[in-house]
Amino acid sequence: MKFSILGPGGIAEKMAAAVKGLEGVEAYAVASRNYDRARAFAKEWGFEKAYGSYEEMLEDPQTELVYVATPHSHHYQYAKMCLEHGKHVLVEKSFTVNAMQAEELIRISEEKHLLLAEAIWTRYMPSRKIIDDLLKSNMIGKTTSLTANLGYPLGYVERMQNPQLAGGALLDLGVYTLNFALMVFDGAIKEVHSSAVMSPEGIDWMDSITLVFEDGRVADLHSNMLAATNREGAVFGEKGYLEVQNINNCEEIRVYNEDHQLQAHYPIPEQINGYEYEVLACVKAIREGKYECPEMPHDEILRVMRLMDQIREIWGMKYPMECR
Repeated sequence: MKFSILGPGGIAEKMAAAVKGLEGVEAYAVASRNYDRARAFAKEWGFEKAYGSYEEMLEDPQTELVYVATPHSHHYQYAKMCLEHGKHVLVEKSFTVNAMQAEELIRISEEKHLLLAEAIWTRYMPSRKIIDDLLKSNMIGKTTSLTANLGYPLGYVERMQNPQLAGGALLDLGVYTLNFALMVFDGAIKEVHSSAVMSPEGIDWMDSITLVFEDGRVADLHSNMLAATNREGAVFGEKGYLEVQNINNCEEIRVYNEDHQLQAHYPIPEQINGYEYEVLACVKAIREGKYECPEMPHDEILRVMRLMDQIREIWGMKYPMECR
């Protein structure tokens, strides 16, 4: 499978490192709006070709699967461009700015019989199955609630502070806490409560989200782009609880009983860097003729996007591109 990157930024470097270590996936091409930047990236990471425009790479008939690694604000535009050129697409999270954009991309992918996936890596990692199996084993009993947080000091990152680039904590960090909650608790959500601390430019620096599910379970979530948090997730049951060390790239899972005594701990399998799982899932889906990855199907992509739209509506927060 010839793998190409659209937008050689920092996150693309992590993806390139993963792809280099995979069998059956070829680091084929990289495209930037600056040819010298694309050429330098291709040389550093061993990609065969470099292009100075996105269109030029997409017109290459050998390009098969394209990873869109631009800022959130441009995911819709460039993912649509890829699909219209007949390419399978893996779009970095968050998938788009809003659900309307996501719905349009999914419609196009299904009409053209092309894979369209979201690169929310936690959905594809082995830790997800470990957590699922532990919960199914009834080791902590019937679950009642969960918490999750994710924070990094990213105030210095221009993209994160810029409304024109769909900055803020929610689309970058809160998306992980929401995905954690929705992976652990299935079922419909009855209530959404949220508040945020906004920047002078109108993006969320920090946010707090509470999801109340129809079955009575509750998820309390926090994201923060101004400070490092412990990145911990915890699921609480009637017989104990489990802790997930780093919901963004799980390092270990610990299980405690109701007396707070450690019962078991589960290390995570060695990996290249964690990005490899989403690529392998895409390759498998493409070879099976699917238009979505079962790890993160289209209806779940839409569920997350609609939830984030609802949360931003509570805050009264719109991005400039939504106001035109």
